[in-house]
Amino acid sequence: MPIGSKDLIVDNLDKIEDSLLVEELKKAKEELFNLRFQSATGQLESHGRLRAVKRDIARIYTIIRERELGIRAIPVPAAAAPAKAKKADKPAEAEATTETKESK
Repeated sequence: MPIGSKDLIVDNLDKIEDSLLVEELKKAKEELFNLRFQSATGQLESHGRLRAVKRDIARIYTIIRERELGIRAIPVPAAAAPAKAKKADKPAEAEATTETKESK
């Protein structure tokens, strides 16, 4: 079982778009900064969380780099997938109208 946040496993990261992935990276870096600050002031309760956040950051960087190199597929935005389906329906409707015109 990988160490890190439960919502930042590779399967979930594969489904996230690049812009959201960058936002997650910023959040993780900010959390790491806060954890390091807590550690320096002696207020850190869970030292394991430091390690987990570092691994989350590395995992996100890996996904981003693999997408740049073409090793990992870039997810299709959810809004674009239904739009393609609608475009596919329109030619079918056009064919149906031409068939009815020809039969008349």
